[in-house]
Amino acid sequence: MQAPPFDVRWLRSTTSTMDVAAKLAHEGAPHGVVIAADEQTAGRGRRGTTWVSPPGAGLYFSFISRPPSGADLITLAAGVAVREGIRAATGLAADLKWPNDVIVDRRKLAGILAEGVAIGSPGQAVVIGVGVNVQAAAYPPEIAARATSLEGELGKAVDRAMVLTEILTALGDRLATLERRPGDILQAWRAASPNAVGTRVEWDGKHGTTAGVDDRGALLVKTTAGVERIIAGELRWMW
Repeated sequence: MQAPPFDVRWLRSTTSTMDVAAKLAHEGAPHGVVIAADEQTAGRGRRGTTWVSPPGAGLYFSFISRPPSGADLITLAAGVAVREGIRAATGLAADLKWPNDVIVDRRKLAGILAEGVAIGSPGQAVVIGVGVNVQAAAYPPEIAARATSLEGELGKAVDRAMVLTEILTALGDRLATLERRPGDILQAWRAASPNAVGTRVEWDGKHGTTAGVDDRGALLVKTTAGVERIIAGELRWMW
């Protein structure tokens, strides 16, 4: 597969690559502009959480995409691409956890954040942020039980540039697939996420068992009252 042309802009340090990329998207930056940083001083994850980003310990970047229509499945497509890129670069096979985590043995290896810019307008964009733990130093000791890293899993040094290249190649391919054949994205995501079926979860004082994702990317949860469709909120996975 030939790598698509991306405009990768490296920063030594920034508050958040998401903030830089969103500003560029507002200013009209085209599809494929990538902001990557060696360090983020205010990296963030989903629902306002902090993504710890010490210098050189992880891969931190944001990708400006210009989807022609709705972006319901863009987070799932990005998850599939990050998983595939990691495997192509390192051989490590990870799983996906709804809605935006790449995991190994239930521990978080990478996270994905998608934020819309001017959605519904002719200049709409979606900024896709990706954080990959490369070294164990990418996360603080207090979350070590819930996190892992490429080098920790593989027991050897990892080339961050190679991981970035493979993820971007897969991301370009999967975003193109999303436009043409969204069903392929759903199929790939479901195959990579065994925990999306049969795992107990809790949210908003409720509990149930995961029953897959629907065709718009929502998580289905089977409860005593029926099947609920989860599109947002914080889930606690009971495994």
